[in-house]
Amino acid sequence: MKSFFSTHWLSSKKPRKQRKFAINAPFHIKHNFLNANLSKELRKKYGKRSFPVRKGDEVLVMRGSFKKKKAKISIVDAKRTRLALENIQRTKKDGTKVNVWFNPSALQIQALTLDDKKRIASLQRTNKKPISESKPKSKEGSQNAPDKSASK
Repeated sequence: MKSFFSTHWLSSKKPRKQRKFAINAPFHIKHNFLNANLSKELRKKYGKRSFPVRKGDEVLVMRGSFKKKKAKISIVDAKRTRLALENIQRTKKDGTKVNVWFNPSALQIQALTLDDKKRIASLQRTNKKPISESKPKSKEGSQNAPDKSASK
């Protein structure tokens, strides 16, 4: 099995090959693995379901023992696809505090840091109609549906 990253690889059902792809991927592709869900308010505002996380974003923990805690992202580790949050730490037996690492899929973005012009541009570039407006509304008196009152 080759160890280098192939740009021609599309997909596989085999977990072994999926893990190999994720581990050997270059950083510009691993960055795509660092996406987290947006909150309902942000989904309506930007018309997107998920967005790449950055240092300084405020997130809500959705899974694990720290569920329902809000915190800011302090460290983004793209190499290992994990994040550390401010003030969420574990105490070891010797008394030292260590960061708790989270997978981005276990987090929900509550507030974005928009101090970067490229990030604002990417939101505006991909911003479509809000989700609530884009869904077609059902019409009660459509032409294809038979009229029940006329059949009597």
